[in-house]
Parts: sequence; C-alpha cells; structure tokens
Amino acid sequence: MSLKPTRLPHRWHAPVWRTLALLAVVFGFVLLTGLIDGGVGVVPKRLLDQARFPFANALPGLLLAGVLLLLTRRLLLSFGLVLLFEGVVYGVNTLKVANLGTPLLPADFQMVGQLRKGGMHLLSGYLPHSPWPYLGLLAGLALVVAMWRYEPPLLPQRTGGKRLVAGSVLAAALLSLLLGVTTWERLYNGRVLWLEPWSAMSTANHSGLISGLIMFDLHYGHGKKKPDLALARQLIADYDHPLRQRLLLPSAGSAELPDIVVVQSESFFDPTIMKGYEHSHFTPNLRRLARRGTSGQLHVPTFGGGTIRTEFEMLTGLSLRYFDNLQFPYLQLSHATVPSLVRVLNQHGYDTIALHGNDPAFWNRSAAFKALGFDRFVSQASFPADAPLDGKYMADAAMTDEILRQLKDSGPPQFIFAISIEAHGPYDIEPAHTAERDAIAVPEGIEGRDKLELQTYLYHIGHADAELGRLVKQLAARRRPSLVLFYGDHLPALSNSYQIAGFVDGKDMLSQAGTWLLVEPKHPIKPVHLDTASWLLPGVLLEQVGIHDDAYFALTQLVGPELAALTEAPGAPPPTEGTEQRKLDQAMSSIDQLRMNGTLDSLLPKVLAPIGGVAHDVAPAPPQAAAVGL
Repeated sequence: MSLKPTRLPHRWHAPVWRTLALLAVVFGFVLLTGLIDGGVGVVPKRLLDQARFPFANALPGLLLAGVLLLLTRRLLLSFGLVLLFEGVVYGVNTLKVANLGTPLLPADFQMVGQLRKGGMHLLSGYLPHSPWPYLGLLAGLALVVAMWRYEPPLLPQRTGGKRLVAGSVLAAALLSLLLGVTTWERLYNGRVLWLEPWSAMSTANHSGLISGLIMFDLHYGHGKKKPDLALARQLIADYDHPLRQRLLLPSAGSAELPDIVVVQSESFFDPTIMKGYEHSHFTPNLRRLARRGTSGQLHVPTFGGGTIRTEFEMLTGLSLRYFDNLQFPYLQLSHATVPSLVRVLNQHGYDTIALHGNDPAFWNRSAAFKALGFDRFVSQASFPADAPLDGKYMADAAMTDEILRQLKDSGPPQFIFAISIEAHGPYDIEPAHTAERDAIAVPEGIEGRDKLELQTYLYHIGHADAELGRLVKQLAARRRPSLVLFYGDHLPALSNSYQIAGFVDGKDMLSQAGTWLLVEPKHPIKPVHLDTASWLLPGVLLEQVGIHDDAYFALTQLVGPELAALTEAPGAPPPTEGTEQRKLDQAMSSIDQLRMNGTLDSLLPKVLAPIGGVAHDVAPAPPQAAAVGL
C-alpha cells in the first residue's frame, strides 16, 4: 500500500480556497500565540478590544511562518514549526521567571554562546526534572515530521517568480525587525503598545513577551545614550567645594596600605528579613562582625541571578541604571579598557587578583577582568585538584583556603576579589551533609520542594557565614594590616517561599535589599550602619583605605546617599519628574556615560603632585577640555 501524500481536490488549489485556508491559519496562529503567552494584554479575548496587541506580539512569528510557507509550500508545517519554536522560547521564559523573577530580554540570547564556555554545566541545573516537557517537545517534533511527510502542498510549485518575490519581501521585513531597524518603532513603542522600561515583567504582561523583546531591543539594544554635557558640568560645579575638600584629604603612604579582600558571596542575604526568621541565627559571624565595622542594606541591580551585574557595579562604580543596553555587561562590553576600582588600586601599587572557583570563560570573565585591569585571574583550574565540593559547586571553604594561599607576607599590598559559588542555585542538589540540611526549620506553610530548596540554601549560606568568620580571624592574626569587604550579589530565586512566608517590611521580593559588611580585622571600630548600593561600594572602600585622589569615586560618595535606594532589582522607575532627585539622577546618568566613554576626567578637578603624602592643591579642568572625545 502506497503512503504517498493524498492529492486534494482541485478546488483546494483555487486561489479563493488557498486564501481562506491561509487566513484561518493566520488567525489561529495569533490566537495560539496569545494563549501560550498568557499576558493580560494579548490573551485571545483582547482581539475584541485591542487587537493590535496580540497581532503585534504574533507578527514576528507570522513573518517567519510566511517565509517557511513560501519555501516549503506547506501551510500547517510552516506554522507548526514556528509554534514549536515559540513553545521552546516561552518554556525558557517560564524557567527564567520562576528562577530569576524577570522575563527574557534581548541580551539573554547572548547566553547561547556561553553554553560551550562552561555555561551548560551551570544552566542545566535549572532545566525541568519532569519528563513531560521533553516528551511534549518530542511529540511536537514528531508532528512536524509527519506534516512534512504527509501534508500536501498548498501553493503550486511554479508561480513565475511570485513565490521568490514574496519570500524575499517577507524575509527582508523579518531581518529588518531582528536587526532593529528604527522603522519598526512606529508599531513597537509605548504609545501604540505598553512599555515600562523599568519593568520588563510589566511590559511582557501587557504587550506580550515577543513584543516586549522587540521593544527593548529597538529602544535599548542599539546605540548608547548621549550624555548631556551641560548637566554633567552643572553637577560637578554644584559639588565643586566638597569634592575639592575630599581630594585634598591626606592620602595613606604606600607602607600603610592594607591588603584588601573583597568577598562577593553568592546569593547571600540576611534571612531575618523574612517572616518566620525574624529571630533566626543563620549568620552569627555577620552579626558579630557588624558590631565592629560598617554594615547595612545593599541595593543591587538584579534578583535571583545576573551576578555579573552587581559584580560590574562593584568593580567599576558605574550604575547600570544608566546603561539600559548593558543587561550582561561582561558579554556586551566592547571597550579594551574600562575605568575601575582595580585600576585605581593598580596606580597605588597594589597587586590585583580575581579569584573564582569556576570556568574562567563563563560570563566572559577572562576578557572582562583583563579590561578591568586585574593583574591575574585565579580560576577553577588553578585550585588544588582535591578542592572540596559542596552540592554542585566548589565549597566556600576551598575559596577561603585559596584566598589565604594567595596572600603574601611581604611585597606590595594585595587586592583580592573573590567570587564564591557554593550557594549558587538550583537548590535541589543534595549537599555534602544532608542531615545538617534537613535539620533546618522553615516557616509554616512552606512544604515539599520549596521546603527542600529553602533548607539547602540556608545550609549553604551558613557555610558562607562560617567562612567569613574564619577569614577575618586568620587575617587578624597576620602581621600586615587588612580590610575585608563582604556582600551578597543578589537574593536567591526562592520565589515560592517568599510568597508564602512574606517579608517583615511587607514589600515584595524584588524590593528587598541585600547586605554588606566592611571590617578591619586587626582594628575594630564602633559599629556604623550605612545603607548603600553596589555601585557606591568602591568609593566607600577607597575612603576607608585612605585613597582620596580619584575624583569620580569621591563624587559618588557625595551624590550616593540621594541615589542609593534607586538601585532596586530588577529595576525601578525614575524619580518623579521635576524633583531634585530626578535632576540629580539625570545628571549622574550623564556623568557615568562620560566615565564609560573615557571623557569624564577632563571635566573633573585634578590633584597636583602630593607633598609628604598630602595633596597640596587641586587644579580645575580647562573649560575647552570638556568637549574632547565627544
């Protein structure tokens, strides 16, 4: 018996029937895309009152399906392939929202290139453990194969070049959309659709995920903000006197400079901000050391993931609020050199070392750390072969051991930037000591997998806290002076537990701040409470060290108190129009743009040659220098 495709009646090939079939499938595709999306603005019923929203969200898929139809001549196959692809994209989006609290953004697609650079090991842990999604994907592929084999062509094979012309037009339209040609902004903008630049979640919920991706790419994925030179000059003029006073403060001599150890602790936060844990004691060392140093809340630009966003702010002092196009800065930076805390310390004779027990290629850290000015990068391969794991990743104890191994008792002062990884999610991986994990109590109502994940996380940060205590104790016993800066890069993605338990302040999980600590192991001080943001930490650190000659970091300390709370994860709306805070925020945006471009220094006061460790004068920048490089 032959299995050749059944030929449809001649009337199927008539133009009117082809048109009706195509319109029906297009309409069905729009409905299904909205149904899969689930956003309130694009669900099928919205075709009755705001049809442009679901159609705009489905348009890229329609263009791709049209190109495939003209290539294959098969209607259901073409639209089925695109629906299958959309299903995969929406599945990945669901995983990201569940784990990180934010939907897909254009920069996320750069992660594809990271899969062969150690990324697959890290990201595979977030894939669903249930077999059903994979079985569904296989079923979809089987259906596509069946359509390819048995579906009769809708279009005739020979059309006198019409298919070629139509396919070229659709392909050009799709390509222009993917490349961000500005003509598409007439449709994909906040006036026609819904766009909240500070909230990708709200944008996707109202305009649809695909429309949201296109709008963020069109408006923030290409080009850069142009700094307002007048605003930058005015801000510097407004702070001229206190800025000069800071620059004239006595600077520490090279013999007095301490070793600096910065620990970026993976997903670390103080659990006492959660209801049910108000009086818990998971971080005794953090609390003990806070009573002899400076500490407080830390506002960071990310939630649940995106470690390099907080890391970038800490190392550069640049706020990602002012760089909409830098979702993953290490992957997107094109600068050979980047102004940074590292470079300032290099200028003062520091040996600068980055340390991380993971693949150096992941997040492009090897290239990024070189651009930031690090002398060396000690990564996973340089750790001892028997460095212990706890759960999926290297134990924080191994990181502490490597920090102590790298510190020298003689020679130049050292700056070590250590990135922990033990407490990285996912949190359903069995730790080294399951009994210790299982003994941890959880708030009422948190059960099943959520309970297990919360217990695993708390188990790991208990180790992070213990290693903080061990590190400070070891440094206190050394002859050389030292400073320790410890902070969490973001809250972990324990969304269900947060929603069940809630937070003490009554706010949602995206509004919660992390924590930070600055302590001098050999010389305790009276406790100081300071709430700040990750991009302000370099200025705080330099001030504590006694390095005062970098005008940008000095400026961040003057404006920081007014702007710190604006750094909320994963983004916050701008201050109210017309307020002083709004003006300051806009001016600081221009300052940071100029700093990144390498043209800010010409506007800032400069310290002249120091005499006996004290800067004796400050020279203003020549007026004409402001335009250099712009």
